[in-house]
Amino acid sequence: MTFKLGILEVGRPPENLSKTFGDYPSMFETLLKEQGADWHYMSYPVVDGQLPQTVHDCDGWLITGSKHGVYDDLEWINRLKTFLKNAYDEHVPIVGICFGHQILAEALGGKAEKSDKGWGCGVFTYYVLENPSWVPEGLTSFSIEAYHQDQVTRLPEDGEVIASSDFCEFAAIDYKGRAFTLQGHPEFNKDYSVALFKERRGDTLPEDIADHAIASSDAPMQISEVAHMIVNFIQQAAVREKQEGH
Repeated sequence: MTFKLGILEVGRPPENLSKTFGDYPSMFETLLKEQGADWHYMSYPVVDGQLPQTVHDCDGWLITGSKHGVYDDLEWINRLKTFLKNAYDEHVPIVGICFGHQILAEALGGKAEKSDKGWGCGVFTYYVLENPSWVPEGLTSFSIEAYHQDQVTRLPEDGEVIASSDFCEFAAIDYKGRAFTLQGHPEFNKDYSVALFKERRGDTLPEDIADHAIASSDAPMQISEVAHMIVNFIQQAAVREKQEGH
């Protein structure tokens, strides 16, 4: 039976960019399929208030990035926190990216908020502190695009930091092998990132921040390594879920 990954769409690219680059669910599908994850992908427009009926509608869940903050008083955000807590309690594998990283931390008792360090935009390097079985052996750091003001500032009880940087202390979190979240954006390639930073320059992003982010996008990135990590995690978590009878 084909594994079914549900992508919880909580944000969208600017409309003019989506015509060229697609939406976030399609970016993730492309990213993971390039690592051999020939799964069945289903997208749920949570940002429009449409959540799955149950946490078992899919075999695993991935939460995208979003322009919203996890602290925004929106009905869909509150409902999503409850959904994720239930999915976690039921041992359904979860991956969270950026906003997804932050909202899972909140759902499980942690805290995410606007950071006093300001904008983190462009290519950032994160240093691996722990190597769960799904992290490639020998990987000591990885660089991917980032685009955020908010950060996880308090770790949930079940969370263990597995990658960090001076700018973002809780950059990647492992939740007992049942969930894996990242602050950075492995689904953002250079072309999309540059287009996005140009689009937001002088609007939501200060010009100097945008210019620095655009310049940084020439740096080497480990997109495929991080995508491989995600696929490995989901596969191992799904096997463990079946073995444990959840």
